[in-house]
Parts: sequence; C-alpha cells; structure tokens
Amino acid sequence: MSTTTANTADGHITGFGSKPYRSYVLTALLVIYILNFIDRGLLSVVAPQMKPELGISDTAFGLLTGFGFALLYTVVGIPLAQFAETRHRVWIMSVCVALWSLMTALCGFAAEVTIGSVTIGAFWILLACRVGVGIGEAGCTPPANSLIADYYPPKARSTALGYYAMGVTLGGLLANLIGGPITDAFGWRTAFFVLGLPGIAVAVILKLTVKEPPRGYTDPPGTIRRDRPKFSDGLKELASKPSFWTMTVAATIAAFCGYGISSFSSLFLNRSFNLTAGEAAVMINVPVALASAVGTLFTGWLAEKLSKRHPNAIAWLAGIGLTASVPFYFLAFTTQNLMLCLFGLVVGGAIKYGYLAAQYTIGQGVVSAQVRAVATAILLFVVNLLGYGLGPLFIGALSDFIFNLQVTDLGAADLTRKACEGAARAALAQAQQDVCAIAHPQSLQRSLLITSALYAVGGLFFFLTCRWLKRDMVAK
Repeated sequence: MSTTTANTADGHITGFGSKPYRSYVLTALLVIYILNFIDRGLLSVVAPQMKPELGISDTAFGLLTGFGFALLYTVVGIPLAQFAETRHRVWIMSVCVALWSLMTALCGFAAEVTIGSVTIGAFWILLACRVGVGIGEAGCTPPANSLIADYYPPKARSTALGYYAMGVTLGGLLANLIGGPITDAFGWRTAFFVLGLPGIAVAVILKLTVKEPPRGYTDPPGTIRRDRPKFSDGLKELASKPSFWTMTVAATIAAFCGYGISSFSSLFLNRSFNLTAGEAAVMINVPVALASAVGTLFTGWLAEKLSKRHPNAIAWLAGIGLTASVPFYFLAFTTQNLMLCLFGLVVGGAIKYGYLAAQYTIGQGVVSAQVRAVATAILLFVVNLLGYGLGPLFIGALSDFIFNLQVTDLGAADLTRKACEGAARAALAQAQQDVCAIAHPQSLQRSLLITSALYAVGGLFFFLTCRWLKRDMVAK
C-alpha cells in the first residue's frame, strides 16, 4: 500500500475554506441530517392514525420502526463508508438523499396489493419502503462526518459535530411539527408525500453548492496518509482503541432506549392522555425535540470549553446526562398529569442527548483521517443494528407480552390489541372495553419504564470510556 506525507499547510489550524463557507457547509449537512431523521421518524408521528388502519400489533410496529429499517441501513452502511474513503463524498450523499426521500414518499402508497392469486398486505409494502429508506440513509452520516473532519480542525470539531448532531432532534421536531398537523388534517399518507418529496430538490442543491475538500486537509503537517485504505486497516486501528468500543457500547444502549421510546411516544400519549397524532406531535413531541437539540449542542460546546483542563469531558458529560435522565423518564411515564409528563420528557431529553456529540467526537477522534468514515460506519453498524433495530422491537414485543398477561388476568384472554385500538373498541361489549381501558395503555407504559431504566447502564459505559480516552485520541 502506498503512502504520502501530509503537507505543511495550516489546514489543521484553519480548516478548509473561509469561515462563512464552512458555516454554510456545516448548515447544509445539518439540513441533510434533519431530513434524515424527519423521514425515518415520520412513521412514529403518524402511528396513532396509521396503526389502527393497518391493524398491526405493537410488535409489528416495532419491526417497522426499528429492525425493518435498521437491517439494510447497517449492512449497506459499511461498504458505502469504505467507498466514501476514496470517492467523492458529496456525490455519494446527494444520490442517497434523493433515494431515501423518494422511498419516504412511496410509504404513502402502502396498501394491500393482489398480484394474480397472491395478496400482499399493506404492512409488507410499507416494510419494503422502509427498507428502501434505510438503504438511502446509510449514505449520510459516514461521509458527512468525514467532510466535517476536513472542514473543521480538531480544536473546533466537537462544537461542529454537536451542531451537526442536532439533526437527530431537530429532525424529530420537524417531523412532529409538520407531520402531526398534516396527519390530523389530511391523513397519514399525505404526510409522507409532503415531507418526502422536498428531499430530492435538497439533494440537487447539495451537489451544486458544497465543495469536496482535500482528504485529510486538517491533519497536522507530516501525517502519513494511506492512498487506498482497506476496511481491515480501520479494524486494525480500532482494535487498539478500547475507548472506541466502550463508547460504542454506551451509545448502543442509549440508542436502544432512545429510539425505542421515541418510536412509541405518540402511541403512549394517545393511549394514556387520549391525544391525536397532531396534538401529541405539537403539544409534547415538538418541545421535547427542541430541548433535546439544545442539550446536544450545549454538551458539544461545554466539552470544547472544558477539554483543555479535562480531556475526558466529552465522555463523562455524556455519562452524567444519561444517568440523570432516568428519574425524569420515570416521572413522565407514571404521572397522570400531562404537564408533568411534558416536564419529565423535556428535561430527560435535554440532558441525555449530549451523548450524540460524544459518540461522533470520540468515534472519529481516535482514528486517523483515512479511516474516519469507516470508523463511523462501524460505530453506526453496531449502534443502529442493535440500538435502533432492537429498541423499538423490544418495546413493542414487551408491550404485547404484558398486554396478553393483563387481559388474561382480567378475564378477557381472547381480547386482541387490534380490538382495543381506534374505532374497533366501540364494537366491544362494555366489559371488554373496560379491560382495554386498563391493559391497552398500561402495557406500553410499563414497557417504556423498563426500557428507560437502561439509560443508567449506558451512562456507566461512558464513564468507563474515560479510562482510555486521553491516550487513544488522535485529534487533539
């Protein structure tokens, strides 16, 4: 493998391009990341209306929001990241944005289809579209992180990555703010059309306005660069970085809880407080997402300020946030007062989401420039397959399990989840309606409580990361 030596330019001090242009590029990447999470999170927003119409269980909904999306998202992500190590990253992102936006819009066409003698249910059509969204979104974060590392020098990178990471929460905010009212007014299918199609235009603007910087532009002078890094190079480098793996465990647990809770948030609010999709979105989910975005940015900024005296600040700040969020989620999921529920969700989200800035700062900070995209893809492979893939599925399956136990204990063993949802409940006998009123909301509530307790375990692994982080960091 051939190598070259970094030049002696001051890119490691200034970053690529002028300061205003860097800000534009970072904002453009933030917009892309926002679209990423609008499109993946919209399914949860429309759930109170869509789920009864399709007649699917909590387990099936968890499969749609989690594993059905995450499987190919993670599998495709690594080869795309490897491709991004040597190819035009802006081109890759532009194509992927257009693909996932189109597949999001197609979700609105999900309906039962008969081909000859074979009938394909709407659930399977929707699942196929979700898989398509996952394939497209796999080409977003690894090349974006690699671009940010070339535009921003190490001293400014945690703030830049914290700003970029706000896309997770701002995407959720806009999915709720726009998608919720559209669902109430025009139906859940229209919400997919309205929020999916604009991404195609954004993909074109990205390609026309964002420059591809020289790879490794912000590396210190004299840095050795491999011309054609292999995937094995990334694994070999990461094998000697224990802080990367403890951080990955922490981020995976946080994602397991976070994606699971956010996927079922609107359903919880609908069942426990009788809110519509639009009401749950605007009254609760939007302020929670806004608080979470501020918390993400603040953690990155605070870590940068503390890093000179406390090099491990980015890890222990995330650990504190995850651990401290647990009692607030317990409050949110046990109170019968909507305002107290909102308070618990807002504070819990604001203090926990700083882990996003930590996972990206540590994930790319402990490796050399040539394998940053691959390192990010490995991180996201684990985080998304186990965290995003299994979190919603776990909550859904646990909710259905608890529901079945409850209806049996209450003497209505033949009662189904489908019968308790939407207009179907009105057709039940009064005794069965009374059982639904107890088991339908409580089963999901208890599942959410069990899951939110696991945030403390994620916090513990971020504290453990501090043991090796200072030694492992390359970007200093």
